[in-house]
Amino acid sequence: MGDMTTFEAIIIAIVEGLTEFLPVSSTGHMIITQNVLGVESTEFVKAFTFIIQFGAILSVVCLYWKRFFRLNHTPAPEGASSLKRFLHRYDFYWKLFVAFIPAAVLGFLFSDMIDAMLESVTVVAIMLVVGGVFMLFCDKLFNKGSEDTPLTEKRAFLIGLFQCISMIPGVSRSMATIVGGMAQKLTRKDAAEFSFFLAVPTMFAAMGYKMAKLFMDGGLDIIVNNLPALIVGNVVAFVVALLAIKFFISFVTRYGFKAFGWYRIIVGGIIIVLLLTGHNLQMA
Repeated sequence: MGDMTTFEAIIIAIVEGLTEFLPVSSTGHMIITQNVLGVESTEFVKAFTFIIQFGAILSVVCLYWKRFFRLNHTPAPEGASSLKRFLHRYDFYWKLFVAFIPAAVLGFLFSDMIDAMLESVTVVAIMLVVGGVFMLFCDKLFNKGSEDTPLTEKRAFLIGLFQCISMIPGVSRSMATIVGGMAQKLTRKDAAEFSFFLAVPTMFAAMGYKMAKLFMDGGLDIIVNNLPALIVGNVVAFVVALLAIKFFISFVTRYGFKAFGWYRIIVGGIIIVLLLTGHNLQMA
């Protein structure tokens, strides 16, 4: 398996699948997992942690395929231009694109800065705790969502702006976008589901960008030589993410975010304690 054993690949993929769509920061969990397993942060391990996101992305598409592959068949507004009629028909994809734009632009412009922040385990730990404290109160702050609230272009764009906050490692893309949706008066369930949908273009673009960089740096051999680990990782991440999404939607609809807040504080606290006691935590 090259740089990691089959067991290590499966464990890391389980953690990715469990944490990618929950508001707990998959980055923070990757740090702890790799440290506990003693997996060295090689070029392949770095590649592995973002390539297996493909399995997680696929789980959203499979779980929501009826809603993901849909067109708007309601009549367009009277007197609408051909462009407006086109956007009306592809309404779902258009709003996803609008929400995706802010992170795409900032991610492209500040890619190196974001990668540098990823190296800082301290930033991840602090943001886990700060985000956790915020999640203890976010239900009270934003618990006014209505099922009748329409997802307009403006709301989609503002949720996209919230997603940009998650470029700070440890914030959690899921948390940022769900809070963004709730701030736009969406229900917890609708905000969470739109967060999952938005993950597809966002994660796919990030994965594609990093894959392209890897290939340009001569990393094709790394992928070919470790193909079994990548296949196992994607399959495991797919299955686990599928279960995690189903659990999360039912849990958060009934109980809100407080449990996730406490969980983040505990995980962030563990990382801080490990750092203060001299452990050198490596980030993949």
